[in-house]
Amino acid sequence: MSTAVAVVLLVAVIAYAVLGGADFGAGFWDLTAGGPQRGARPRDLVERAIGPVWEANHVWLIFILVILWTSFPEAYASITLTLFVPMMIAALGIVLRGASFAFRKTVVALRYRRIFGAAFAASSVLVPYCMGAIVGGIASGRVPAGGVAGDPARSWINPTSVVGGVLAVAAAAYLAAVYLVQDARRLDEPDMAQHFRRRALVSAVAVAVIAAAGAFVLRADAGHLFDGLTSRALPAVIVSGVCGVGALVLLHRDASRGARALGVVAVAAAVAAWGLAQSPYVLPESLTFSAAAAPTGTLTAVLVAAVLAVVVVVPGFVLLFVLDRRGLLPAEGLEDEADDVLEERPRQRTHSSGHDGA
Repeated sequence: MSTAVAVVLLVAVIAYAVLGGADFGAGFWDLTAGGPQRGARPRDLVERAIGPVWEANHVWLIFILVILWTSFPEAYASITLTLFVPMMIAALGIVLRGASFAFRKTVVALRYRRIFGAAFAASSVLVPYCMGAIVGGIASGRVPAGGVAGDPARSWINPTSVVGGVLAVAAAAYLAAVYLVQDARRLDEPDMAQHFRRRALVSAVAVAVIAAAGAFVLRADAGHLFDGLTSRALPAVIVSGVCGVGALVLLHRDASRGARALGVVAVAAAVAAWGLAQSPYVLPESLTFSAAAAPTGTLTAVLVAAVLAVVVVVPGFVLLFVLDRRGLLPAEGLEDEADDVLEERPRQRTHSSGHDGA
């Protein structure tokens, strides 16, 4: 029973990685788009691509926390007590990111638009880094069992956590770039498709380099995880590598289909490889899933709830994405009031100049 719930938990983590991760990655490209003139069109595409769906993706994070808390309470207590600093930073970053994304569409003053835009973009990098650092702290065995607190600093400021954080940011940027290539083509913006295709290629290479360098770090700092990745999780590692190379080739050839799917599978397989490598431990080498599991009745209720979520929630997600792909949803719930005002001001100045000249 505990194994089944652990699988549900891993599936939810994968869903958050490939959906929420892409939204965070879009924020990375917003951050690096350039100045107001050069970066205007890439930022506009980012807003149109993630506007209708970005709020929904954090459902997976809530689902993960609820499943972990309900099904493996001892592990949940240890993780939250030990890693409360990066978890708090990530939570504040998510709130700041959402507020900034909404407010920068309504403020008129350019100074405030820049402030909100910078907050949105910076938090889009900070949150996935903290998520990766949390995974690194858990995977490297720095969270003790028994529902007690470990070192609040070394648990997430260590070699494995740094690799995990940097890799999470790079993978999110890669996913977002791959998604945005397809979005640009769907919106008939071939120049933006080429813009993000180049960034997808660069970020794919960056992910590969970071992962290769990270293997040496894991061997020295997280032996259990490294051993798992080179044994029981090796098939998932191979699938991730093959799909990543396939996506890279398709992007290089500027193929119109296939790169997006392969990119998603590559990231999903990498996350699955982490889960398989860490198995059977929820806290490596100190607490297994079976030892940390709640009573059987609780686990049964969790599985029933998960099935109901699939039946009730997933169709809503599918409908949301289908409507978005077909262009039947607005990019935002509100019109960009700031753009309207900024467009109106030059007209007023022109009209005023003509009147004065008359």
